[in-house]
Amino acid sequence: MALYVQKYGGTSVGSVERIEAVADKVQGFKQQGHDIVVVVSAMSGETNRLIGLAKDIQSNPNPREMDVLVSTGEQVTIALLCMALAERGVSAKSYTGSQVKILTDSAHTKARIQDIEVSSMQKDLESGNVIVVAGFQGVDDQGNITTLGRGGSDTTGVALAAALKADECQIYTDVDGVYTTDPRVVEGARRLEQITFEEMLEMASLGSKVLQIRAVEFAGKYKVPLRVLSSFQDGPGTLITIEDDAAVEKPIISGIAFNRDEAKLTVMGVPDVPGVASRILGPVSRENIEVDVIVQNVAADNTTDFTFTVHRNDYDSAEKVLNQVAEELGAREVVGDNKIAKVSIVGVGMRSHAGVASKMFDALADENINIQMISTSEIKISVVIAEKYLELAVRALHSAFDMDVNDSVSE
Repeated sequence: MALYVQKYGGTSVGSVERIEAVADKVQGFKQQGHDIVVVVSAMSGETNRLIGLAKDIQSNPNPREMDVLVSTGEQVTIALLCMALAERGVSAKSYTGSQVKILTDSAHTKARIQDIEVSSMQKDLESGNVIVVAGFQGVDDQGNITTLGRGGSDTTGVALAAALKADECQIYTDVDGVYTTDPRVVEGARRLEQITFEEMLEMASLGSKVLQIRAVEFAGKYKVPLRVLSSFQDGPGTLITIEDDAAVEKPIISGIAFNRDEAKLTVMGVPDVPGVASRILGPVSRENIEVDVIVQNVAADNTTDFTFTVHRNDYDSAEKVLNQVAEELGAREVVGDNKIAKVSIVGVGMRSHAGVASKMFDALADENINIQMISTSEIKISVVIAEKYLELAVRALHSAFDMDVNDSVSE
């Protein structure tokens, strides 16, 4: 039959009852004759609890010791799930990241996977065992426990699927697939049967929280078929896979992503000379502040207004840096707005269809929504708008591109 790597997140294993439910699901696949490798997160809330304990003792804990601490959450889950499987007569064996030997670099709390040794797991699979692996963790070449960053269990699952050449990596979560947009904002949002890696990567980077960006990157690089499913209800979920020739004949837009956590800053009246962008963004970068959308407007008096967006949490820090930069450059002033949002439409169909941008802008204009900034790539268009219009904008675009569940558009 098939080899499946199944990843279950924190909400899916958040209680003994839910761990029992996962065991039932895994047993069902095993009874169908499939080989199963399960990757689990810590029980929901457990990682935050462990971090809280550390902060109670030390305000700035050593990253190596933090990895030792937070990796224990997954260790609890793998043991409990193996016990639940044993109660059902299913032979199972647990592995920590170091026991698998998920080899990573030594960047504690944000390590990256370098290699995975699969020989032990393959022997156990051949013996009929279900393998249960602790997600989110690995080991460096010095034997130190490392973790992959928040959400890293998705990456563990995809990496194991790639190393084992699994038929599919199944990500079980609290939603039943990837939707055209957030169903809490648009009642008519549709579950997608299929979406490309490229589209999913854009959606994840633009605000969709279904999958971790690194996991999507990994799956795309190694061409691992990825399926998002619900732990709590049966269904086909959404398959994330490579683009095929028919993809461009599908709807122009696959999804609408949005991000509320945006802020905008403008340095006004900057001298329009070579290197000015570097002189503005260099100090911002050195403060470890990530910049998103950038717009530069040159005025008739040989000055320029330089605008960019940052995460809202970085707004105050970025403004402080810019005030100093503006003084050094002789700029007129720094103005900001931390009540903005970014809305993005994503779809590989844009490559072969004209007029997508104008259709988007018309839909927003019809709702009297002003566009403050625009950013594009080959398969996405993002606009920055006032935060108060976010949900109205998403609903308007969803309707304009015929994405509602009742529209007769083939997925």
